[in-house]
Amino acid sequence: MALTSKSIGLTLGPLYFNWPAGRLADFYARIADEAPVERVHLGEIVCGKRSPLAIDAIVAAAERLERGGKTVVWSGLISPVNKRERRMTRDLMQGDSIVEINDFGALKDRQDRPFVAGPFLNIYNEAALALLASMGCERWCPRVELSLDAISAIAAGNPAVEVELFAFGRLPLAHSGRCYHARQNGLTKDSCQYVCEKDPDGAGVETLDGIPFLAYNGVQTLSHALHVSPFASAALRQSGVSALRLSPHTGDMVAIAKAWRGFLDGRSDLDALLAAIRGEMPGFDLVSGYLAGKPGREWAAP
Repeated sequence: MALTSKSIGLTLGPLYFNWPAGRLADFYARIADEAPVERVHLGEIVCGKRSPLAIDAIVAAAERLERGGKTVVWSGLISPVNKRERRMTRDLMQGDSIVEINDFGALKDRQDRPFVAGPFLNIYNEAALALLASMGCERWCPRVELSLDAISAIAAGNPAVEVELFAFGRLPLAHSGRCYHARQNGLTKDSCQYVCEKDPDGAGVETLDGIPFLAYNGVQTLSHALHVSPFASAALRQSGVSALRLSPHTGDMVAIAKAWRGFLDGRSDLDALLAAIRGEMPGFDLVSGYLAGKPGREWAAP
C-alpha cells in the first residue's frame, strides 16, 4: 500500500516468543499477503539457543514477505553470550541486508554501514543518537520507557534519523543471563527443553496479593499488560515519529494492523482501535503511561 508523505508507517517488530516453525510459516504468510505493514523484522533476538529451531521457516518467510512487497529487516540478538551467538551476530552485521542492532557490541561489525537502532540500546539524549547516526544509524526505535516529549526532543536534534515508536505489545523491560522459564519448570538454562514454547505470549507473574505485575519469556522480562500508543497521526508527526512498531502476539496481527491503519489514517477513532485490540487480545489490560511521562502500568490518553 502506497503511503503519502504525511502517512505514519507501520512496522511489524521482531517476534519475542518461541513459536513452532509451522506457526511461523502460517503467520508470516498472512502478514505478507494481508497486513498493511511496510517493514517486517525477522530473526531471533531473545535467546540464541532458539535460532536453529526456526531458521528454515524464517528464511522462507523472508522470501515470502519480499514477494509480498514488504521490506525485511534482520534483527540481531539483544545479548550474545557465547562464541556461537557472537559469530552469528557478526555474520549478520557483515551481510548486505538491512539490520537492526540491539547490542552495542555489534557496532564494530557493521563498520559504519546503515542500520536500525533497536529499543534495547540505551539512547537517552540527542548526543547519543547523533553518535549512532555518525556510525550509520538511519532509523531509531526508542527505549520503551521514554516519554513522547523526550523522544520528540531527541528526534529534533537528529532530523536525518527516522523515528519508529514502539506502539503495541507487551513492553520489553529487561534481559537476564538466567532463563526464568527453565527455572520455573525445574530445569537449567542449558537443558531447558525449550519450555518457553508453552507460553506463546509469555507467562504472566502476579504479586503475592494476586495483582498482575510482570511477564517472563525465557531470559526476558516483559510488562504484564499490553502497551498501546494512544496518539493520532498529527501528534506523532509533530513529535518527529514517522512509523509505529507493532510487536507480534497471538491475536490476529492482520486485524490489529488494519485497525492501526484505520486509526492513523483518520478513518476510525481511538475507541475503535482499542476495541479491536481488546477483541484480539482478550484478558489483557492496556497501558500507555510511559509515553505520557507516567508509570508504565497506567493508562493515559491525550
